[in-house]
Amino acid sequence: MSATTADGLAHAPARDQEVARALGRRRRLVDALVRWLCIGATAIGLFFLASLLFTLFWRGLAALDWTVLTKEFEPTTYGDETAPKGGLSHAIVGTLIHTVLATLIGTPIGLLVGTYLAEYARGSALGNAVRFVSDVLLSAPSILIGLFVYQLVVLPLGGFSGWAGVVALAIIVIPVVVRTTEDMLQLIPNTLREAVIALGAPKWKMITLVCYRAAISGIATGILLAVARIAGETAPLLLTSFGNSVMSLDLGSAMASLPIAIYQQANSGFPDLIAIAWSGALLVTLGVLAINIVARVLLRRRR
Repeated sequence: MSATTADGLAHAPARDQEVARALGRRRRLVDALVRWLCIGATAIGLFFLASLLFTLFWRGLAALDWTVLTKEFEPTTYGDETAPKGGLSHAIVGTLIHTVLATLIGTPIGLLVGTYLAEYARGSALGNAVRFVSDVLLSAPSILIGLFVYQLVVLPLGGFSGWAGVVALAIIVIPVVVRTTEDMLQLIPNTLREAVIALGAPKWKMITLVCYRAAISGIATGILLAVARIAGETAPLLLTSFGNSVMSLDLGSAMASLPIAIYQQANSGFPDLIAIAWSGALLVTLGVLAINIVARVLLRRRR
């Protein structure tokens, strides 16, 4: 072995250590850079979210009282600070009717479709097509659904109606429940299904008595998330139920809802009505927040 070769071999470990140290410094630098970028993006997002919530509570609580919750809208009090102020009871009742009926209509359909995809259509062309359509519907803008229902229900019936709004919201509920039901049922081990079938139980009984019970928390979470989504929808209701300034329980005519009442009163230009719109926005936010908290608790228990 020559002296030059021996000298190179002797310095090889030192060069490797230097390269390793340089690579380590580079990795730590990139890691710190990415970490601070993530922290900065999180701080910006939290800042805008906190600003939004602070403004909502500050403006909403100032006008929120029993009058807002118990009285109907009074159009004759426009801009008159001495007149008794109207409330949002008609819109609150309308929102509850829309939400409950849409959930009752959309949930069974979504549950059955999700069950079909998870239990009967695995790997089939029809199942893949249904799943694709459901995913497209899940991400579709709600105003397109409102326009569809406008052409399908409002125009043939000759006017806006509460039923049209219920149909539009039910269509929004369906894909959310479909996706949640399918995902929850697919998490159940196949060994559990095989054990039930081995005992001689038919497949429908295996699904209803075993799979549904095992996935009930996840399915309920999906239903609550769907309710939270439709509770604040405005665009489809503008094209279907349109809104009403008085209390109306007739689903065959135009019906009020909180999102539409907020939209109309915020654009009125009168400070007293804008204040009531802020209180209505606070009510919607608190309702959606409560539903999401319940859904998170159920999902955590499921996990």
